[in-house]
Amino acid sequence: MKTESFKTYSAKPGDIRKKWLVIDAEGQPLGRLGSKVASILRGKLKPEYTPHMDTGDNVIVINAEKVSLSGKKMQDKQYFRHSGYPGGTSFTTPVEMLKKDPTFLVRNAVKGMLPKNRLGRKILTNLRVFAGPEHTLVAQKPEKIEL
Repeated sequence: MKTESFKTYSAKPGDIRKKWLVIDAEGQPLGRLGSKVASILRGKLKPEYTPHMDTGDNVIVINAEKVSLSGKKMQDKQYFRHSGYPGGTSFTTPVEMLKKDPTFLVRNAVKGMLPKNRLGRKILTNLRVFAGPEHTLVAQKPEKIEL
């Protein structure tokens, strides 16, 4: 029996080819959008996926302010923060967050679906979120994909 065929492939830094992708978030459900973007950022859709390396693509999300939430989540869902002081809790709804920072909902959803370690923080730097339909990364020649 040949054991060479049972070796696990591990990508080397020279093997990784990163592309730039544009995703339109208009009308997309937030959770489904977040999971697909996290999967692309992680590189799980590529054959050279390696769990301990950043093998994913760079993702540009446009129209983040037009993302949708089902049911009454836009008013009922709450984002929690704590200042570190006693009684320093504050809760914010998605409606208030869209007024304050339209990109927060998408960035926070994707961040929650990435690993909670050094690699996850590194992968999150490959995500660019824009509130409107225009983005400033035209020089990278991103290709648009449909989810």
